[in-house]
Amino acid sequence: MKPNYKNILQVLVVFLFSNVMNAQFLSASDTSGSSVKKYKNIINANKDIVDFIEYSLAEKGLPRHLRNLALIESHFDRNITSGAGAVGVWQFMTAHANQYGLTEQNRTDLYKSTKTAVTSLTNLYKKYNNWVTVVAAYNCGEGNIAKAMQAAGSSQYHVFYKYLPTETINHVKKYLNACYATGELQNVLSNYNSSRMNTVFFVNGGSKKNNEQLAETDINAGFNLNIIADELDVEVDKLLSWNPGITEELQQKGESTLYLPTDLMPDFLLRKNKILSRSIKEGNTLTTKQ
Repeated sequence: MKPNYKNILQVLVVFLFSNVMNAQFLSASDTSGSSVKKYKNIINANKDIVDFIEYSLAEKGLPRHLRNLALIESHFDRNITSGAGAVGVWQFMTAHANQYGLTEQNRTDLYKSTKTAVTSLTNLYKKYNNWVTVVAAYNCGEGNIAKAMQAAGSSQYHVFYKYLPTETINHVKKYLNACYATGELQNVLSNYNSSRMNTVFFVNGGSKKNNEQLAETDINAGFNLNIIADELDVEVDKLLSWNPGITEELQQKGESTLYLPTDLMPDFLLRKNKILSRSIKEGNTLTTKQ
């Protein structure tokens, strides 16, 4: 199937417009000299700890700006305990620590807690594919992220963030402010936008199934596959042939990648909110019509 370049251009226009809106939202909220000085002073006062953290991150191929997560979490104080019971430089809660085999006592151990944090961040990135959502998930947990995505009908942070706890929203803002102070904000935002582009659309070198050029986007279990097919005027069986196993994945994980031909993806993106509204109203049954 040959790509429909008119529709490809339509997707790119939608994407670029959304990027402009996103740039206005995902930016440092405090670029004052006092804010920059505050963050830099904390880093300079804890140079040995910062060097170790940056080395540990780089060793596993993670960006050094993640050192700013520890910066906003604890100011690199290994003995600090939050009101909620989070402990150490990386502010591990007991359940989060236990998930990775870090004992409650070792949460104050810089070496062990940093190794655990690196593993946790690596796993979160594999799941979300951008550091903004990773920072949010590290703060409030993957369950809250999943709920926010489902409520918003989107896997994009700038869309679902409003359904997150206020503390988490502020946490992400602090992270962006810290990255501005360290001169790494553009790296974080470029990573976020690249993730969005890769998720929303592939032109050349994209996925191919059944010899068709396909684009991909994320959907959650709120979407009814029958309604997607109806809105796009395709047979449900055809939709399922592009997406083998999607019904089970949506039922088990609550989210999945949706593959569509490149000439249909623009229609889906433009009708996404309508499709979700219909799905909620008519029932989000994931099986085909009988």
